[in-house]
Amino acid sequence: MSDPLMSLVAVGLLSIGCQYLAYRVRLPAILPLLIVGILVGPVWGILDADALFGNLLFPVVSLSVAIILFEGSLTLKFRDIAGHGNMVRNLCSIGVIVTWGIAAVAAHYSLNISWQLAFLFGAIVTVTGPTVIVPMLRTVRPKTNLANILRWEGIVIDPIGALLAVLVFEFIVASQGNAISHTFIMFGKTIGIGVVLGLGSGYLLGLSIRKDWIPHYLLNTAVLTIILGVFAASNYVAHESGLLAVTITGMVLANMKNVDVEDILEFKETLSVLLISGLFILLATRLNLQSVIDVGWGAIIILVAIMFVARPLSVIASSIGTGLKWNELALLSWIAPRGIVAAAVSALFSLKLEEIGYEGAGIIVPMVFLVIIATVVVQSLTSRSVASLLKVRAPAPTGYLIFGGSKFNRLLACEMLNQDIAVTIADTNWDAIREARMMDIPVYFGNPMSDHAARHLDIATFGTVLVMSPYKQLNPLISYHFEYTQGKDKVWSLTSNEQATRPSHQVSEQYAKKLTLFDEGVTYGYLASAVNRGASVKTTRLTDEFSFEDYNNKYKDRATPLLAINKEGKSYTFINGNSIEPKSGWRIISLVLPEEDDQK
Repeated sequence: MSDPLMSLVAVGLLSIGCQYLAYRVRLPAILPLLIVGILVGPVWGILDADALFGNLLFPVVSLSVAIILFEGSLTLKFRDIAGHGNMVRNLCSIGVIVTWGIAAVAAHYSLNISWQLAFLFGAIVTVTGPTVIVPMLRTVRPKTNLANILRWEGIVIDPIGALLAVLVFEFIVASQGNAISHTFIMFGKTIGIGVVLGLGSGYLLGLSIRKDWIPHYLLNTAVLTIILGVFAASNYVAHESGLLAVTITGMVLANMKNVDVEDILEFKETLSVLLISGLFILLATRLNLQSVIDVGWGAIIILVAIMFVARPLSVIASSIGTGLKWNELALLSWIAPRGIVAAAVSALFSLKLEEIGYEGAGIIVPMVFLVIIATVVVQSLTSRSVASLLKVRAPAPTGYLIFGGSKFNRLLACEMLNQDIAVTIADTNWDAIREARMMDIPVYFGNPMSDHAARHLDIATFGTVLVMSPYKQLNPLISYHFEYTQGKDKVWSLTSNEQATRPSHQVSEQYAKKLTLFDEGVTYGYLASAVNRGASVKTTRLTDEFSFEDYNNKYKDRATPLLAINKEGKSYTFINGNSIEPKSGWRIISLVLPEEDDQK
């Protein structure tokens, strides 16, 4: 494609198409991105990143990797590591070292490359990443403790593995000097400048956020620009120290007190779609398939070493003293897909090494991309069966996620907890969340559709989502989002009676069919009004002497059944038009108006 404008538009369209395909088939987005990049690049010859960007390709990749590492390091909060057990800490320390060493040895002997390059390759393939782990966990649905270990390993290991790769790379670049003393001086200078600038810029940036020196509407743009400035300045002072500087900057920001970085993290979502998706298609177009073919059996040896030797040994070494069972360790040993950070860092370092004429550097990218594709494909297709075989799949999720923290929702959640039903309230309103926390209700403060929610909310534990918020513009988005992850019959919303209003205020007929929660005419306004009039949420047990018919005769129009719980503890949500027939021994959670209420 000779027209640069058409090429850029094509990259954008392909990026969105790959993201949508990944969404529909429930696979990590990196897989279709890389496959499409290979097809339009080396296979069909439609796109050529080098011809499209020319001398700008290297700066674009460098800046993109800097952004990826900065955003990844923003998730590295030390309290989070401590709160998820010894296994996560061990996997991100002992496990990294074991994987690094085994992958390096395998690469050195099977690819016949230098030890320096082998250790760089080993460092790059130590990372997994939440962007590939989270979609897989939704399908596999392992036990909660295993899901937490895998999810937090992916979050924590991204910046750690990238930092290790940066250090190895900087040592390689420094070692290009003639004297060993010069090598260590340059290496020390690079590390020193990166650490000092990273700590200083992180503290100053955190201080400016804490003291509101930057207007809120400029915050995301300002932080992004400053990070790119820190990256460029660090590289100017000490060659190749920029990646280390931005990684440390992110770590400092993440762990500073009274510094809110959630808005910055949310900015990553848009940035990932607009920039990073396109970047990986472009990087994939530069792959030299012949170089992979030339490796031959060496590539198979490396894959076997990483998947069947390095990962199991790293898990076993990390599990000492954790008390995990053999079947749990087996599943942890099998699930370790590589992701975005590995692809980005490998592409960047390969470009830089080729620029300085380092022999054999061109093999790094094809091998890393091969590891990514192999681990994502094989483990995505087999992990569910493996988890079932090992009997470590969690039972069908029974918890509830309630979107909206109104007074009624809090009363309902309290009663559900009293009846041993797991429930979490999510809301973007801090006052509602604060009230819920004071009532000891598990909460999530933020947008439950965000990447942050995917990292911090255990979505796999929710079997039902109840959308009961006053946010008319956000409710449909929440409903459609969770219909994809949970299923259409697991998401219910309150009616708004908007079909009775003028056409300009109506919702779509398709969405209106989903607004059937509890009973006809039960709206957010009705529930809020009922609570204000003194209505209560209570549980009634049915017996042989007091049937569901007796229950209806007693309360008549004063009671609105909400949930039914059978003898085994399984809960059912009352939906307008459903046919729940509670029996003796069941419990009914209802909204009950006071007897003196006008509505009889």
